[in-house]
Amino acid sequence: MAYEQRRFGGSNNSRPQGGRSFGGNRGGSRGGNRGPAKKYIHPSKFINKAVTKADEVIYIPKNKFADFPFGNQLHHNISKKGYELPSAIQDQTIPLILEGKDVIGLANTGTGKTAAFLLPIIERQSGVSLRPSVLIIAPTRELAQQIDEQFREFAQGLDLYSALIVGGVNVDRQIRDLKRRPHFIIGTPGRLKDLMNRRLIRLESITTLVLDEADRMLDMGFLPDIRTIVNDMPADRQTLFFSATITPDIQGLVHAFLRDPVTVSVRTSETNEHVEQTVIEARDKNHKIELLTEMLRGDDYDKVLIFGETKFGVQRLSDHLDNSGIPSVAIHGNKNQSQRQRALKQFKDQRVRVMVATDVAARGLDIPNVSHVINFDTPQTYEDYIHRIGRTGRGGASGKAHTFIDIQR
Repeated sequence: MAYEQRRFGGSNNSRPQGGRSFGGNRGGSRGGNRGPAKKYIHPSKFINKAVTKADEVIYIPKNKFADFPFGNQLHHNISKKGYELPSAIQDQTIPLILEGKDVIGLANTGTGKTAAFLLPIIERQSGVSLRPSVLIIAPTRELAQQIDEQFREFAQGLDLYSALIVGGVNVDRQIRDLKRRPHFIIGTPGRLKDLMNRRLIRLESITTLVLDEADRMLDMGFLPDIRTIVNDMPADRQTLFFSATITPDIQGLVHAFLRDPVTVSVRTSETNEHVEQTVIEARDKNHKIELLTEMLRGDDYDKVLIFGETKFGVQRLSDHLDNSGIPSVAIHGNKNQSQRQRALKQFKDQRVRVMVATDVAARGLDIPNVSHVINFDTPQTYEDYIHRIGRTGRGGASGKAHTFIDIQR
């Protein structure tokens, strides 16, 4: 490879790294930009040697999935997915949820938390006649969609139904699904609140509330919507709260929404230990595109997620790669929900091996076996960087992350 990967240390007075997007100019401190100024991140923070398997502390579960007191059909559905040993968050939270306790689950993305709450809730739905009885709130359409897909797999043959209530798609089908009185409502705060205001969603029979990726929901400004939604449901309910972090705002939500919660923390260090992180220096935008194209022709770039800064820049970059003979899909806010789902499915099914995305569009995505994350544009904050690289190296697997920066002088 002709591109150069470098390791940095020392002073934070280095020249700021490049953050221009391909076809966009948001970020940095240039005049006339929209959105908050990009925070400077020293290049050394984009570098980390991955922990080898020998350095890992392997979690040994106390249970097997077969040990959990689930019904025969649910056990069958779990086996069909090939699940044998639970992850740490599953092993520790499933028994608590089955007992009806309120739970705070602190876990990194990619640790299996969706199954950790879905399986025991499905089991507890046996014999429940009032509907809907479960509300699951997620920060993004894609995450809500993934939860709904997993629900349908686990609930096969159990006569349990769900309604997916998210923005960006036609509301008529969602209204039809709600009229069927589903057991589970899975949705994003904005559309849920909208249909509540139209009196198409009533929450007086809800017995279980799940807030998934609560920290992301607060980051995205959903706190007022969440308060409105939760205030409309019975106080006597089971509440499950999943987050990567506990901030003062989240602590406030915990006090307001949960009763005597049990906290299960399986969170590891903030930077994914299994991700080899390097920087790649580029002279300018065109040089960066040349280097990226060259990299993607490499044999080991099996399934690559590229992050850009703007919707326009992401689409331009994806189009450029396509025209260069590297099939790719783009996912960003200018695409409607069905376009985003189609692109995501192509990438998941490995019909294309490159997906270019903005931060917002990629939040909450669960994509298995991503070999590389490439930061074509540097992130707004270091927290965003951690979120980006967390798309690879999931579940203890190894992964690689490259970040493009300006040549250090």
